[in-house]
Amino acid sequence: MRHLSLLFVLVATLSAQKKMLDAEAIWKISRIGEPALSPDGKLVAFTVRNYDIEKNNSTRHIYVVPLEGGEPKQLTTEGSVNERAKWTPDSKHIAWVSNRGGSSQIWIMNPDGSEAKQVTTLTTEASGLLISPDGKNIVFQSSVYPDCADDACNKKKMTEEAESKVKAKIYTSLLYRHWTEYQGRRRNHLFVAPIAGGVAKDLTPGNRDVPPFSLGGPDDYAISPDGAELCFVMNQDDNLATSTNSDLFAVPMAGGEVKKITLNPAADNSPAYSPDGKYLAYRAQSRAGFESDKWQMVVMERATGVATILTESLDRPVQSLTWASDSKRLFYTIEDRGRVTLQLTSVTGGASQTVVSGASHIDDVQFTPDGKTMIYTEHSGSKPMEIYKTASRSTPVALTKLNDAYLADYTIPVFEEFVVDGAEKAKVHSFLLKPAGFDPKKKYPVLFLIHGGPQGAWGQAWSYRWNPQVFANAGFVVVMPNPRGSTGYGQKFTDEISDDWGGKVYDDLMAVVDKVESEAWADKERFAAAGGSYGGYMVNWMLGHTNRFKAFVSHAGVYDLRSMAGETEELWFVNWEFKGMPWDNPETYAKWSPSYFARDFKTPTLVLHGEIDYRVPVGQGLQLFTALQLQKVPSKMILFPDEGHWILKPQNSLLWYKSFIDWVTEFTPTKP
Repeated sequence: MRHLSLLFVLVATLSAQKKMLDAEAIWKISRIGEPALSPDGKLVAFTVRNYDIEKNNSTRHIYVVPLEGGEPKQLTTEGSVNERAKWTPDSKHIAWVSNRGGSSQIWIMNPDGSEAKQVTTLTTEASGLLISPDGKNIVFQSSVYPDCADDACNKKKMTEEAESKVKAKIYTSLLYRHWTEYQGRRRNHLFVAPIAGGVAKDLTPGNRDVPPFSLGGPDDYAISPDGAELCFVMNQDDNLATSTNSDLFAVPMAGGEVKKITLNPAADNSPAYSPDGKYLAYRAQSRAGFESDKWQMVVMERATGVATILTESLDRPVQSLTWASDSKRLFYTIEDRGRVTLQLTSVTGGASQTVVSGASHIDDVQFTPDGKTMIYTEHSGSKPMEIYKTASRSTPVALTKLNDAYLADYTIPVFEEFVVDGAEKAKVHSFLLKPAGFDPKKKYPVLFLIHGGPQGAWGQAWSYRWNPQVFANAGFVVVMPNPRGSTGYGQKFTDEISDDWGGKVYDDLMAVVDKVESEAWADKERFAAAGGSYGGYMVNWMLGHTNRFKAFVSHAGVYDLRSMAGETEELWFVNWEFKGMPWDNPETYAKWSPSYFARDFKTPTLVLHGEIDYRVPVGQGLQLFTALQLQKVPSKMILFPDEGHWILKPQNSLLWYKSFIDWVTEFTPTKP
């Protein structure tokens, strides 16, 4: 018994010595992505991104790890951006995108990193690499002047534009700016070039960006198994600011006539050829203009053009898809109750079965040639992304453990979950994270995080921008509700926020607050709430509708719906959410605009905004801060001149986290 007691003391002591994960710590985590299994099934190439806080930048490099296990090996050392590793069909070379030569170009090397050679030398640079299945060509993206036929023309125009003393922007159509950039004179096109090097051919000439801005998901272009055809996504509508009508097109890899192969009035994205070339699978929505409509998986017989929806009866959105090597089955991921799980179905339709599920997000699924071993990426609320492998009925094995040693020094609590009855008795699911060393006999401040979208969701997922571990380790119990509008709970649940931004979703959130308030550990006098984008909108709405919170944080929040509609860029969004523009439906804009309730603002509020945020333009934050200041509500505004909708630079992020935590701690102290 004495030895057992000593063991308990030792375990408790080691636990007490562990550190708390804070904002600076998460910027030291290696970020893994883009796994690529070699065609012979022996190696996995992947990208690792590491940040330097002092230099305020990052580097990305290519690594490989044996499928049978072993230590990952770093292949690239030059340049700051090395990404998009793709194997040649014989597994003897890796092509990738790198800026090691001073600009973004395609390079190729041996699997051990030796004999690196530059393939492209375009003035307009190259990205988005694919290798044709026959190994002869590469396909890539480059931003070019539509009226230029060669690189010399592009170079001349780029020089003239850079040297011009006039920097005026002139537009005659909408979507003239998007997210963080104004539209320039160049357009993104897809090119093909010999993998051995040579002249690149523009396969998508014209005044359209190909592929267009994506609504999310995998690549929007793919090469047929015989290497003869390129399928890509393009939106041909006249007004791109009001349209989500992307379609699939096909063009010979040798160049030639472009043919439209889908007629759906809503979005068609993410094409993927079956290994035998008989089918083309893709994701599609059915309602035009609705970016958050359910994504369904469709299979088209390429010879006849006959398309069949395989997931019509599944009330969950399809995230990504992967063909089985026999071309008879499709693996696909779905979002479900805060998780992303892997499903399997026949190409002819029928019931689906779950392949991989759990408290995590699954993606990047690939198979060995014999189909017996699968690799994938996985992350959760308590573990950043790593690469795994599994075989039938075997326990998954981590191929990468790049962060294990570093994170072993930290205490990282796991998410809990609960469900309450919201508006109209709908089931509202929430995640909850307690601080390390949580004592149920003590009282804690509670921080409610409200997600954006509004058609989005909190999930069992690792985050760097709104990491709940950081907030919990500051001393808060963190609650992450998924109210009306959240995805992964059925399309009806998602739909019910449109034209009702401050209605049922607000009631859902208050039901969650009621539940938390009933807990013995919750101190209702120390409740705070924070959100970004739509979450910021809800904070602004709550400012005028409740005094239950002692502090608010509004990041990139929508404040005045009428002015938002006039200065945002994705007009399909406001058209759908509010059934038209302000002159079409003024009553709705007045009903749901937080600005109309400014006289009732009383709660201390921190306003955070990026100045190059064109999704929710900075004027929304400025108007909110003006209203708070004129009414003498305790408030502070922090503007980031070099950030958009998200705060992405390391030092800006550290200031964001510190200011956020300092603000809510001031009004809801973690030590009463």
